[in-house]
Amino acid sequence: MADAPSSTLSRTLSVAPMMDWTDRHCRAFHRALTTKALLYTEMVTAPAVIHGDRERLLGFDAVEHPVALQLGGSDPDQLAEAARIGEAMGYDEINLNVGCPSDRVQSGRFGACLMREPELVADCMAAIKGAVSVPATVKCRIGVDDQDPAVSLFATVDACAAVGIDTFIVHARMAWLQGLSPKENRDIPPLDYALVRRLKRERPHLSVSINGGIATLEAAEAHLDDADGVQLDGVMLGRAAYHEPALLGQVDRRLYGAETPDVDPYQAIDRYRPHLAARLDEGVGLHAMTRHMLGLMHGRPGARAFRRILTVEAIAKGAGIDVVDRAVEAVREAEARRAEPRDASLDDQAA
Repeated sequence: MADAPSSTLSRTLSVAPMMDWTDRHCRAFHRALTTKALLYTEMVTAPAVIHGDRERLLGFDAVEHPVALQLGGSDPDQLAEAARIGEAMGYDEINLNVGCPSDRVQSGRFGACLMREPELVADCMAAIKGAVSVPATVKCRIGVDDQDPAVSLFATVDACAAVGIDTFIVHARMAWLQGLSPKENRDIPPLDYALVRRLKRERPHLSVSINGGIATLEAAEAHLDDADGVQLDGVMLGRAAYHEPALLGQVDRRLYGAETPDVDPYQAIDRYRPHLAARLDEGVGLHAMTRHMLGLMHGRPGARAFRRILTVEAIAKGAGIDVVDRAVEAVREAEARRAEPRDASLDDQAA
């Protein structure tokens, strides 16, 4: 069990719950880059929490705080029990998934299809809120299929607000449950950021964070700007934070105003090393942890060699931290070569 949850949560920047990606190793790695951002687990179904291996599904390291547990489900009693378990495990927030469009989620009557049943979502949230003392929050889409998003989003939010829920993270796309894959649902339905800002304008007492298609910190800063008189409460990054995690090293300074230096990739790896060492001692394979680091050196000389070493060598039986050291050295050597002054005589010969 991790330490007790922090007493306050800032939602200025959070990293989205992403299936198969934001596991405990990914979150520990992201925490090595930012001390401030709110991190989320992958979605875990309520029955799995209740009946499954809780340490495997929910275990996490105290360094991950603040960290939220995202639940999937539509049975209020099950969700309440799962929420209690999550709070007991030390999570700082319990979040309900009302946005995942996968076929498996639809067949289980949870995720994005719940946008069609706002009163059921409200019943689920009332049960969660009544079961825990930590924040109970909703992550949703703006609607599904042929719904009018201006109606479906407000209906879901208002139903939940009526039972005391005040925090919403909105993925600013419709979900098309028929005809698009989950991957396509992350790109094809058009973004409607204006509708999310309208929600905040018309429901200013609620906490509203925006998610979807936000690829840079410049874009995050723009969303947090109140130039149009609307002050969103937070921005949630998804794939950008995963594929180019080095940007998280600037978050504390740029978005939180921290008077601390940015965390560069080398420092992040140094901070991540204790997690690597501890988990290796427990028998966790190196690749399970280093797979989340592949994009760390994006844009740097040697980035390709860094990815190759971690991809190829980390999967070997008994692979240890020396693999990470070799990957880092490949980048340092490439950067050193890039920095070497050119021989003017070679330029003359080329001419």
